[in-house]
Amino acid sequence: MASVESQPLPVERVADPFPEKFRKLLETVRANRPNDDTAIIRQAWQFCLEHHKGQLRASGEPYVLHPLEVALVLAEMKLDSTAIAAGLLHDAVEDTPVTTEDITAKFGEQVAHIVEGVTKIDKIQFANREDRQAENVRKMLLAMVSDVRVVLIKLADRLHNMRTLEHLPAERQRAIARETLDIYAPLAHRLGMGKLRGELEDLAFRWVDPITWEQLHDAVEARRSEGEQFLTGVEALLTEKLHEAGIRARVEWRIKRLYSIHQKLVKSQTSIDQVYDLLALRVITASVQDCYAVFGLIHSIWRPVPGRIKDFIAMPRPNLYQSLHTTVMGEGGHQFEVQIRTEEMHRIAEEGIAAHWKYKAGGSPISARDEQRLAWVRQLVEWQRDMTDPNEFLSTLKIDLFPEEVYTFTPKGKVVVVPRDGTPLDFAYTIHTEVGHTCVGARVNGRMVPLRTKLRNGDIVEVITQNGHTPSRDWLTFVKSSRARNKIRHWLNEHQRERAIEIGRKLIEREGRKYKIPLSQFQESDYARIAADYSLATPNDLMAAIGFGKYSARQVLNRLAPGMIHQQQEGEAAPGTAPATPGSEAVRRAAAVSGTDSLIVEGQNELLVYRARCCNPIRGEEIIGYVTRGKGVAVHARSCPNVQNLLYESDRRVSVEWARLPEQNAGRTLTYPVRLTVHCDDRAGMLKEITAVISDQNTNIRTVETHPGENGDAEIEFVIDAEDVRHLNQLVQGLRRLPGIRDVHRSQKL
Repeated sequence: MASVESQPLPVERVADPFPEKFRKLLETVRANRPNDDTAIIRQAWQFCLEHHKGQLRASGEPYVLHPLEVALVLAEMKLDSTAIAAGLLHDAVEDTPVTTEDITAKFGEQVAHIVEGVTKIDKIQFANREDRQAENVRKMLLAMVSDVRVVLIKLADRLHNMRTLEHLPAERQRAIARETLDIYAPLAHRLGMGKLRGELEDLAFRWVDPITWEQLHDAVEARRSEGEQFLTGVEALLTEKLHEAGIRARVEWRIKRLYSIHQKLVKSQTSIDQVYDLLALRVITASVQDCYAVFGLIHSIWRPVPGRIKDFIAMPRPNLYQSLHTTVMGEGGHQFEVQIRTEEMHRIAEEGIAAHWKYKAGGSPISARDEQRLAWVRQLVEWQRDMTDPNEFLSTLKIDLFPEEVYTFTPKGKVVVVPRDGTPLDFAYTIHTEVGHTCVGARVNGRMVPLRTKLRNGDIVEVITQNGHTPSRDWLTFVKSSRARNKIRHWLNEHQRERAIEIGRKLIEREGRKYKIPLSQFQESDYARIAADYSLATPNDLMAAIGFGKYSARQVLNRLAPGMIHQQQEGEAAPGTAPATPGSEAVRRAAAVSGTDSLIVEGQNELLVYRARCCNPIRGEEIIGYVTRGKGVAVHARSCPNVQNLLYESDRRVSVEWARLPEQNAGRTLTYPVRLTVHCDDRAGMLKEITAVISDQNTNIRTVETHPGENGDAEIEFVIDAEDVRHLNQLVQGLRRLPGIRDVHRSQKL
C-alpha cells in the first residue's frame, strides 16, 4: 500500500484478461467524447487490475469484469474520462486495502470524491439492515448534490449487478431486486433516464415476482407476432401520411415493457386482454411546431380515445420530460399509444441528466436545466436535517422519488405541482412552510372546500391562513407530499417532546414525594449518568422517555437513589436486560393464544406487548415497536402505513424482535389470522381450485367471502391461518400459478 504522504509508486502492469472489452471502452469514449484524454482511464484500469487481482465474482469470472462493464455503461452515457475512471475504481476502497487517500494521491480529488460517494458505509455498526441501507442512500445523495456523477456511477453499478443477478442466492436476489424497484429505478426516473429506468424495472421484476413475470412474459410473447404485424402496418401508413403532409419525422414502434404492463394490470385489476395500449408508437420530429402538426394528423387518421390525451410539452414533468401523448383506436379494435416529441426531447427522455453532460474545466459539471432536475435532491437534503431516524429518511425518499403529479395554479397563475391526490395543505406547504402551518382553509376554483379535498389538474387554489394557528396531527392522515409530511411531523415532534419532558419531570417528582426522597440532592450530572445508562444523550432525553412511557419513573428513581426505595418492583429491569419475572411470565402465558409470546421488547418486561390491528404483523416480518401511553408497546410491521405516516417519533420507538417460542409451546404451531384477497376470473370450479391449493399447504380457512364483478371477474376474500411469512409466501405463489388468477394480495387489516 502506498504512503499517503508521498506520490505512490507506479502500479506494476498486470495482464489484461479482457483486452477486447477494454478496447471497446476506449473506442466508445473516443466516439462520444473525442477531445477527452484517455490516459486516466488506462491508468485506472491498470490500478483496478492490480488491486482486484485474484478476486472472483459469484459467477466465477474475474472480479475486474464488473468495474469494466460499469465503465462501459458510463461511456455509453457519454460521461467524461474522470467519471469513467471513477467507475473503474468504484469498488477499490470497499473491496481492497486501497484507501481514499491512495485514490486522491494517484488520481486527484475529483475521482476520490466520486469514489467515496459511491462507497458503502461498512465501518459503522447499525441496528438493522434498513438503517444501513438508509444511511448508504443518504450518503450517496449528499455526495450527488455536489457531483451528480456519484449517482450515475451507482446506477451503472446497479444495472450491471442486475444483469448478472442469477448467480446469487434466491434471498439475495429478491432483496437486491426489491431495493432496485424501491430506490434505484425511481431515482433514474427522477433524473429523467427513461431507458435505464426501464431496464432496471424489468430486470428487478423478474426476481421480485418470478411467477407473475413468467406468466406475463408468456402472455406478451403469445401476442407479439400479431402486435408487430399490426404496428408495422401502422408505421407504413403514418410514414406515408407524414410525407404527404411535408412533415420531417421518423417513426418507431415498440411493445410496452413487462413491468409497465404489470403496473397497469395491478392498478386497473384487469387481464392482459383488456390492456389496450400494449402497443406503442413514437414519432420524433424536427421542431415543436411539427409535434403539434403530427398530433393533428394522427387524430385525422385514427379516432382518439377520450381522456387519454396528455400535453407534457406545455407542462413538462418535474424531471423535465416532454412529449405529447395520445391513445387512438386502430383497425380491428386495436388501441395503441402514440408519443410525439422532438429529437432533443427524445434524448432527454431516454438519457435524462446524462443527455447534456458537459464538464467544463474550473466550472460546473452540469447545466442550468440539469440543476433544475437536481433541485428536489437539494430540498431533500435540507429536509433530512430534521430527521434523526434513518428509516424516516428512507420513507420520505421513497415517497419523493416517484411522484405522480397534479398541476394546479395560484390565483395569479403561477403553476404549483403537488402529488397525485394532493390536497390544499400540500399546496400550502409547497408555497412556504409558514403558509402550511397557519393554513385554516382553502378555496378551490372560487369555492370553500375541506383541507382534505383532492386537487385535480387545472384547479386554482387560494390558501386561507390565520396567525397563531398550528398544525394538527390529523393532517398527517391525508397530506401526500413528503415536504408537508416532514414539516408537520417535525413541528409535532418538537412540541410533543416539550410536553413529554414536562410530564417526565412531574412523574419523577411524584415518585420522589411518594418515597420521601429529596430530589434536591441530585445534580444534573446524576440525571446525565442515568441517561447514559439508557443510551440517551441528555437528561432531557431521559425525561422525555419517561413522559412518553418508555421507562417508568420508579425504575429511574431506583437507579438514582439505590437502597432508598425499600424493594425494587418485580419486572423493572436494568437497562439492556430483560430478566424473567413471575408477572411477566404470567402475561406471556396469557398472551400465548394471540401470538405475542413470540415478541421480545429490548430491556422491557414490564410493558404489555400487543400486535397492532392496523397491520397485523406475523412471525418473520420486519417489525417495529411504539410505546402507547396507557396501552403498552404496539408492534407494527415496518411496511405499515401508520408507521410510515404517523408514528416516526424516535422517543417512542423501541426495538422489538421475534423470539423462539418457549419450550412448553414447542410442540404446537402458533398461527396468525391473515386476510387474502384473490382477484380472478369468474368461472365454474374457480373456488374449488383455490381452496384445493390452500388445503395442499396445510392451511386452515377461517372465513370466505365472494364478490362477483361486472367484467367476468370476481374477488374472493379469505381469512386463513398462517404460520409465518414464508408459509404465507408459499401459499400466495401457489395461488398465482392457477390459470385465471389475476392478482393475489394480503390485506394487513383484519
